[in-house]
Amino acid sequence: MEIWGGFRIWVLSVCLILQCGYGFYLPGSYPLKHIVGDDLSVKVNSITSIDTEMPFSYYSLPFCQPQGGIKDSAENLGELLMGDRIENSPYLFKMYKNQTDVFLCKTDPLTDDQFRTLKERIDEMYQVNLILDNLPAIRYTKKEGYHLHWTGYPVGINFKGSYFVFNHLKFKVLVHKYEETNVASVMGTGDAAGVIRTIGKQELDALGYMVVGFEVVPCSPLHNVDSVKNLKMYEKYPNPIQCDPASVSMQIKKGQPIVFTYDVTFEESDIKWPSRWDAYLKMEGSKVHWFSILNSLMVITFLAGIVLVIFLRTVRRDLTRYEELDKEAQAQMNEELSGWKLVVGDAFRAPANPALLCIMVGDGVQLLGMGIVTILFAALGFMSPASRGTLITGMLFFYMILGVAAGYVAVRLWRTICCGDHRGWASVSWKAACFFPGIAFLILTTLNFLLWGSQSTGAIPLSLFVTLLLLWFCISVPLTLVGGYFGAKASHIEYPVRTNQIPREIPPQKYPSWLLVLGAGTLPFGTLFIELFFIMSSLWMGRVYYVFGFLFIVSVLLIVVCAEVSLVVTYMQLCVEDWKWWWKSFFASGSVAIYIFLYSINYLIFDLKSLSGPVSATLYLGYSLFMVLAIMFITGTVGFLSSFWFVHYLFSSVKLD
Repeated sequence: MEIWGGFRIWVLSVCLILQCGYGFYLPGSYPLKHIVGDDLSVKVNSITSIDTEMPFSYYSLPFCQPQGGIKDSAENLGELLMGDRIENSPYLFKMYKNQTDVFLCKTDPLTDDQFRTLKERIDEMYQVNLILDNLPAIRYTKKEGYHLHWTGYPVGINFKGSYFVFNHLKFKVLVHKYEETNVASVMGTGDAAGVIRTIGKQELDALGYMVVGFEVVPCSPLHNVDSVKNLKMYEKYPNPIQCDPASVSMQIKKGQPIVFTYDVTFEESDIKWPSRWDAYLKMEGSKVHWFSILNSLMVITFLAGIVLVIFLRTVRRDLTRYEELDKEAQAQMNEELSGWKLVVGDAFRAPANPALLCIMVGDGVQLLGMGIVTILFAALGFMSPASRGTLITGMLFFYMILGVAAGYVAVRLWRTICCGDHRGWASVSWKAACFFPGIAFLILTTLNFLLWGSQSTGAIPLSLFVTLLLLWFCISVPLTLVGGYFGAKASHIEYPVRTNQIPREIPPQKYPSWLLVLGAGTLPFGTLFIELFFIMSSLWMGRVYYVFGFLFIVSVLLIVVCAEVSLVVTYMQLCVEDWKWWWKSFFASGSVAIYIFLYSINYLIFDLKSLSGPVSATLYLGYSLFMVLAIMFITGTVGFLSSFWFVHYLFSSVKLD
């Protein structure tokens, strides 16, 4: 009865949590109410291109600037690290007030540098990214009968050697009536219907509207420069503007100004606030092939089950057969048979570079915890695309907090290898706090110099660099040392058998063991490669990644397969009397990083064929190397810990003299 009562409480708690999910909005996504006539300010983000992967400031091009000057919007740490530079813009709307032929500005005559830069950005297919009420501008096009959807619009177009700029924007803002949470619609019959007060249009307008869509159509009409000499910003252009997306007329030339104009229309939509991001998540090319992923998960689960069943049956049969023998038969068996039973005195011999192994395992635990917690929070919706930059910010936060786990695991493993000796724990925990972050700092600093040299907004500012260093040495390092202190105080893991003083000679192998270690990485890669395509497309093709639920499932399967693969490789090594399993168990599952890096090179050659310039390719390979190293630490740690548990269980399950 107590179990049943506890189960009912658990079910009620889950239902309450799910029901509460309908009663609040996640951070950063609370609906804003705008009364008719309220000002709506459009913001600009960095201009981006999939050809260079280097973002630049919107105002690095000769565009119109706001009257009050350029001001940075509130940005979080994640936005700055992603290269987002969100600033105000001169585009100004009034809620539910249509405006046509609005004059924005006439730029100064183009200088040689401005003309050259504008041509380069057009050739490199840079996109302008506008934001209204946290919604990126979306552009709809039609090609070969297919409707395509894009975020942003191109700076211009190169047509037969002539360069044209999109100087007129036609905006459409989709709005939905603001719905108060304490207002309910009541329907009834008879006298009850007579007490319901009719709400007029003015009162509906007073309730306000929410922005649920933001569309843009870029055009390139030829404006008369002389006709706007005396016009001020936001005044009406003297002649009607014909916006034809299929034709371009505004050719850029040195020494000539550019006239910018825009239209805006408001349209009431049935789209509700929670569904306003659906248009971005259903973009062509970013649709997740649900059937392919489900099919892959089924195959992976089936394959992992086969490996697990075969492996458990083999080990269980070996243990059962050994334990059923009497002592004399066991002694004779030890003399006659080969296998893992003969390395009993060497199985727990300390590996080469034990401190490095402890440090890498500790950092791997930290990265694994960060990844799992971040993906889980993202799957629950706390790090949705609407909350720009929160994914990176959350990863940094969880990484710093989990420094405690890194120090604890690294030091306790160090004490276990040293048979309880706690000397050197401070050095191990300090190195664990600095090893992977040091590698990341070296790679990112090198790439940052390239971005600085290109004057890209993707470069980390010096102030942010100092902030990251302070977070590292003032939060992450102390927490890792605290974890190391607790690891030094905790009891070490006792080995079930004694280690011989003289190491046993490893017999010559028919095939080198590193071939088995490298080949073992193919199975974990098989669990990841389908989802990896969508992740790479999100990182490098500007597509929105949102299926964190599937990513969480794939991550769990990846952990299970890494553990199984490492167990099989370790057992095969012990069966051929190779007792040097420590590092091999780490790299058996960690070798999946090699295949991911090769896949990254394949993606660069075949999917990012338009990537231009050695700087862009270096940035891509540098970030890929950083990602691959993190994956190697994570998968290697999973493989080592599972193998350590297995070897400890294996030799403690039988009585060996």
